[in-house]
Order: sequence, then C-alpha cells, then structure tokens
Amino acid sequence: MLNIVVIGYVWPEPKSSAAGQNMLSLIKQNRDVGNKVTFLTAATDSIHKADLTKFDVGSEAIALNCSSFNERISEINPDIVIFDRYMTEEQFSWRVKEACPNALRVLNTEDLHSLRQARHEAVKNAGDASHADLNSDLAQREVAAILRSDFTLVISQYEKHLLENHYRVPKAQLRLHPLFVEAPPLHTLAFSQRQHFVHIGNFRHAPNWDAVLQLKQHIWPAIRKKIPQAQLHIYGAYLPKKASQLHNEAQGFMIKGWADSAQDVISSARVLLAPIRFGAGIKGKLLDAMRTQTPSVTTWLGAEGIIEDLSAEGIIEGNVEGSTPENIGLSEAIKTMSAQWPGAICSALMDKNAVDDFVEHAVTLYNDEKTWQGASVRTADVLNAYKSQASEFSLPEQLKLLASGLETHRKSLFLQSLLWHQSLNATKYMSQWIEEKNK
Repeated sequence: MLNIVVIGYVWPEPKSSAAGQNMLSLIKQNRDVGNKVTFLTAATDSIHKADLTKFDVGSEAIALNCSSFNERISEINPDIVIFDRYMTEEQFSWRVKEACPNALRVLNTEDLHSLRQARHEAVKNAGDASHADLNSDLAQREVAAILRSDFTLVISQYEKHLLENHYRVPKAQLRLHPLFVEAPPLHTLAFSQRQHFVHIGNFRHAPNWDAVLQLKQHIWPAIRKKIPQAQLHIYGAYLPKKASQLHNEAQGFMIKGWADSAQDVISSARVLLAPIRFGAGIKGKLLDAMRTQTPSVTTWLGAEGIIEDLSAEGIIEGNVEGSTPENIGLSEAIKTMSAQWPGAICSALMDKNAVDDFVEHAVTLYNDEKTWQGASVRTADVLNAYKSQASEFSLPEQLKLLASGLETHRKSLFLQSLLWHQSLNATKYMSQWIEEKNK
C-alpha cells in the first residue's frame, strides 16, 4: 500500500467541472487498489465539494507560505505527493522536497493553463486562438513546474505532443491521462422524445462564459429565426448576476444555472451547442453529450484532444507558427473530423461565415431526424476511440513502479536537477547582497 498525499488547488467538485471529475477519479483509482490517500488544500470550503469520507479519504486544511506545512507533511511521510495544477507545485513542491526528499512528486495539470491563457489573449487581440504565443511568461512558469516534477499527468494527446515537441519535455516525465468517462446510461431518449438545445459549463471558467456570450449575441438569434419554437437551456455552476441577466423567455434564451445532473439535462435535449473560441484540455460537456447519444455542434477547440487527428503533428506545428483556421492544414482537418464527429465541428473565428456554418449545422441536426440519428449513432464510435487513448498500464501501477525506482528515474532527468540547483539564482542573490552591503 502506498501513502499518497494530494494537495488540491480547490476542493474536488465533480458536479461543477471536468477538472473536479478528474480529481475525484484520480483519488478513487488509488483508493480502489488500497492506497491510502490524504487530501490537503488551502482553498476555502465549498458547498459543492465531493464527500471524500465516502471513499475513506481524510482531508485537512493547510496554510500557504507557512512552515507548519513542512511539519505536517513530515508527519504524514508520504510515498507520493500529487500537486493539483502548476500553481500548487510552485507553492509546495520545494517544501515537500525539503521535508520528504524521497517522495515521488507528481503534477496533475488538469489542462495547460498557459495554453488556455495564450489562446484567450490571441482571441482578445485578433479573434483567432491559433495565433497564441506559446512562449509566454506563464508557459515558462508552467513548463518549469513540469520539469521540476518527477512525473506529470497530461489530459490530452494534443498537450502531451506539445510538451514533447515544442517544449522538449522528456517523455519519461509525462503520462497521457485522459479525462475519465463514466459508463453511458442504459437507456437514452429518441429524437421525438427530446426538445430544445442545451449548453452547460461552469460560469467561472472563462471559455464557458465566452461561449455563452457567443450564443447570446450571434448564434442563438439566428437559430431562433429558423426554429421559433425552440429554446436554449444554459446550465452551469456559480451563476453570476451578469449571466442571469441574459435570461429572456421571449427569445427562448433560458438561463437555468446549477444542474444537479449534467447527464439528465443533456440527455433530454436534442442538440448540445458549444461554440468554444479558446481553451485547453478536454471538454467534459462534449464527452457527456456522447455518453447520452446527444449530437453536438462545437469548434475545433472543443473537439481538440477527443478526436485524435486534431492533435496531429502538422496541426500543432501550424499552431506554433501562428497559422489561422483558414490554414489549409487546419481547414482540411476540420472537414475530415466533422465527418466523424457526432454532429459538427466548425471554425472558432465566429465571423459571419463561421456563425452561419454553426447555425446551419445546429438547425439541420434539430429538424432532420435522419441526420440527427446518424450523428447520435456515431457517439459510441468516437467515445470508444477516445477511451482507447488511455494506457493499459494503470496509473496506480505506474506510480508504484516510479516510486520504487525513484533514484534511477531522477538520474535520467538532467533538466530537473538543473532547475533545482541552488546556483540557478546565485548571481541574482549575490548581486542583491552586494548592493545591500554597499549601502
């Protein structure tokens, strides 16, 4: 049995976000094989957090920037410490290294935050996520956290390929760890039993809020003109006032807020809409749509990491060089992937042509039972292909193997030892010391 500590950036909220689902899955996988798990976090309490006691997992509050953590982690004396997101690694990894030098340090990225932010900035500046600056200051921080760690869990094939080929992170430090997908429901509703469109996503997550605005301002008015009786139901945790103010029954734009079961609200809708213009990782809403055999219309950013071809080397290289969705490689990939997708994949530019294309696919899926049925049937194939990306070697098995051979593993990671070397900032601190001494 391994003694594992998880240091959470937030409490796991599996009903609020895909990240919450991912964290709870990680905890359960280790408990299922008998590993002891203790969850530590400096986050404030949450009414939506999972009840970890159900899984026999202890939880404790910890303080930021306080040596009390060093004392507590020494008492627990873990074999493995898992950091939830790079920010947690920055805060606590050096303390873990000092207090428990023989503990395997694992970073769970959730998604590449630097990639998401770079795409967000590119959309704000040029309306085009593919102009993202992949060498930003935040990218340097996040990749440094990955290199300092012994092992990093990466949620999508796209991001793993990016880390290996653009940032040159050694493959031995990375594991593709796709978002866990629960078994589909035994029964799903037929075309005639469903009505309306649906969108779901945590309102605190910037890509989700942006998608709601795209729906409100551009996409939904055009759909409503073609299908006057249809409604769009929008769900998500942490509903802010600015979102609730968008509710308009006359327009069929219905802000619903919290959904106790994403499966229930998606499975009753005819089509899920996800006009995502930026972001990273895996979009849990689209996997939930496939589980419930619900066709979806999204962008190449929404499909990224789910359809493997959108993670192809050529597409990533084009992205790195600042190509646009009009680039022949990405344009052709969108066409190819859309033919396989259970619904449609569109451009993320959201100009008039892109909006018209998005609307046309959404309306056809909603009105044409034959088209809807064909898309609904394809959900199983895409979902099975996505699941097949996961390694046959389970995460607990790999963690156990790495923990038992940690010294050998670390000897192969020169960049890790370089980043931890005290001389990395020696010239800076020496200069500051001399400056103070000369005053």
